[in-house]
Amino acid sequence: MPESVSNSLDASPKPAVVTLIYAGLLVLAIGLFFVIRSFGEGLQPGTHVHVSLVKKSAAGHGQLSEVLISLVTIMVAARLFGTLFQRIGQPRVIGEVVAGIFLGPSLLGRLVPAATVVLLPPTAIPVLGILAQLGVILYMFLVGLELNSGLLRSRAHTTIAISHASIVAPFLLGALLALAAYTRYAPQGVEFTSFALFLGVAMAITAFPVLARILTDLGIEQTELGVIALSCAAADDVTAWCLLAFVVGITRADVSGSVMTTMLSLGYIALMFAVVRPLLARFASVKTSKELTAWLLVGVIASAFATESIGIHAIFGAFLLGAIIPHDSEVAKSFRQKLEDIVSILLLPTFFAITGARTQIGLVSEPLDWVFCGVIIIVATVGKFGGTVAAARATGLDWRTSSSLGVLMNTRGLMELIVLNIGLDLGVISPTLFAMMVLMALVTTIATTPILKWLAPETNCRST
Repeated sequence: MPESVSNSLDASPKPAVVTLIYAGLLVLAIGLFFVIRSFGEGLQPGTHVHVSLVKKSAAGHGQLSEVLISLVTIMVAARLFGTLFQRIGQPRVIGEVVAGIFLGPSLLGRLVPAATVVLLPPTAIPVLGILAQLGVILYMFLVGLELNSGLLRSRAHTTIAISHASIVAPFLLGALLALAAYTRYAPQGVEFTSFALFLGVAMAITAFPVLARILTDLGIEQTELGVIALSCAAADDVTAWCLLAFVVGITRADVSGSVMTTMLSLGYIALMFAVVRPLLARFASVKTSKELTAWLLVGVIASAFATESIGIHAIFGAFLLGAIIPHDSEVAKSFRQKLEDIVSILLLPTFFAITGARTQIGLVSEPLDWVFCGVIIIVATVGKFGGTVAAARATGLDWRTSSSLGVLMNTRGLMELIVLNIGLDLGVISPTLFAMMVLMALVTTIATTPILKWLAPETNCRST
């Protein structure tokens, strides 16, 4: 551990004080949400009709040649935009997200509609949708493999206090914002509770992989700021995904069904840690072979299927399996090397293209819509930044480190897009609100690097 980190943590409040403050924060947050819920339950949702542009039809309807053309288009656009954004100091993933939006109806589809039909034929969309879902499942497994549980345990009190404050503050502000958004942007038939919970979770997400990439590009991943940011973001991710799993369970079922979903989810998590984790520990030091790789992939798909069947989402099962494998084991290192390129070069850009096809910025057409979009960006930023800074200062960190940490935790990127796509698939948010939230994810992530350089000018961005 860097000496500066140890010094900062030695000066932090006692664990008992942090625990007491944290417990009070949770009780206050729960109480405030129920107050917001009491106001929102009397509201009527908007007139939006949920329409998913990715039809859940059979994958075989797409012609092979059209699918191949689409994949070539997506990969070329992702590489071009990724390289362009990387040269201006942004993570490559932001360029790939922009490439997906460029190929969709918001830009290319509006400027040259005929080109969109040729490059992304409608009959290829169902196949691309399946590939995109598979890509997200495998990506979340890789995110789980990178999760350093030891890092979380070694800084438990500071990490949990900061990360959960950075979740609670934007979550409550998002739920409060739902009071204003519900009557205008909620689809018909969506209950306020589900809408408010989802909007709160969407505001609270931090993109751990994108944040890690930014720290590496700036060369500060081993500094006090970098170490604390990584540990907080990892804890943030775990908490946010568990919270999202709960929200999805409530949205998909009635009250009794959501309780059953929650119980089954807890049981599955216990099973994975008590039974599967010890079994996997036997192979942790073994270099992966084709046989072991095959069984691991079977495990990923089976775990994803299990959580999907329980009533949450397939990505949680994939993430959980990755998280119980030691991140520094031979299995994790070898599997990342084998899987990372195919996921990042082929499958994730396909997910971005599908997201772009669903992002209709043209729906944000009225001045009031753009004003509300700006409000979403401000609320998301203030919630993340304010909650992080307040908790960081309370745990003994100085103002510059606390402010820089607040900027880093505001990074959303790919994780936010995954959450938003889940919300759109479930019909919890309308296409208009989906477009606004995508713009929020882009703005908050793009702003991270330049603001961080301004706050901490001593950081040097590396070329990657």
